[in-house]
Order: sequence, then C-alpha cells, then structure tokens
Amino acid sequence: MRERFLEIALANPVVATIVDRAPKLGLSEWYLTAGGLFQTVWNHIDGRDLGAGIKDYDLFYFDAGDLSYDAEDRVIRSAAELFADVDADVEVRNEARVHLWYEQHFGIPGVPFTSCRDAIDHFASTTCCFGITKSAGGTVDVYAPHGYDDLFDMIVRPNPVLAPREVYEAKAARWRKEWPALTVEPWPETLT
Repeated sequence: MRERFLEIALANPVVATIVDRAPKLGLSEWYLTAGGLFQTVWNHIDGRDLGAGIKDYDLFYFDAGDLSYDAEDRVIRSAAELFADVDADVEVRNEARVHLWYEQHFGIPGVPFTSCRDAIDHFASTTCCFGITKSAGGTVDVYAPHGYDDLFDMIVRPNPVLAPREVYEAKAARWRKEWPALTVEPWPETLT
C-alpha cells in the first residue's frame, strides 16, 4: 500500500513539486505532511481533481538549534521564493518550536517535539499521520505510523495524544462536508 499511496500522492502536481524542490531548502529534516497528502488520496478515491478541497500543504522541518521566530521566518521566506509558482498555500513550520505557541493557539499546553515524525505522531486524527520526504540524493521516504487501511477506507479516527477534542471534531466536520463518503469515528468518551 505504500507504493499505491506514494503513486497517488505524487500524481498531485503540487505534492510532486514540493517533494521535488524541498531538498533545495537545505533542511536537515523535513516532511510534507497532513492534508495535502491524505486529502489527495480521498480525492483520488472519489474521482475528483486531486487538489480539490485542500486548504494548504504543510511542510514541516525540525531545527532545535535556533528556536527564534526570525530563524523560522527565514526558512518560510526561502520556501515562499522556491514555491512562488505553485498555485497553493505551502505552510512551512519548524516543529521544534511548536510548543512555544501551541497553548495560545489551541488552549492546552504543547509538548516539545523531538523530530518531524514525533510532530506527525501528534496530529488530531490518525488519518492525518502521513509524511513524505526526499533526501538530497533523491531517495523518497514515507512515514505512516498508523498504516494505510483507514486512509484508503476513508475512515477518520481520533488520535487523542495531544490535540483537544474540539480540534478533532472541527476538522472531522470540515472534512466530512468536503468528502461526504468519510466515516468519522467519535472521540473516545473516556477522554472527555
């Protein structure tokens, strides 16, 4: 299923362009992740344009050496130049500094992540937990900690390791509106 996932994801020209160009940013660790990937697969399954309904494309990187916003902003600006001709919003974030602003944004304390993969592991839904990266040498790697079954079966399942219930439910409702064939699993009652 990894190969099928990769084939579908890279058939989206925005995904392919980001994965192809991102190594030029010179980041030691990065992943294209989240909606730009799993929503591309849903669009493929639904027979829609691969970019339909995708709000943005999340490019995570991890640099614990400089947690300043200025350092992150330099990478954001470099990425904006690199992807200037891409007809999509490419959102770049240093996952090493998420804990610095998470509580203000989501209302609960964030945990310091140890890597991009660790950040991906903390998404609100297991269906979001996908990442694609490419080395400077051209090797493509996929990170899929929960496997591919739910993705291809269009099942949205909560991942209550960090994100609050409200975040999961809001995202699931938006996705269900865009992709009505989704099955949305409820938040575990034991965690309310």
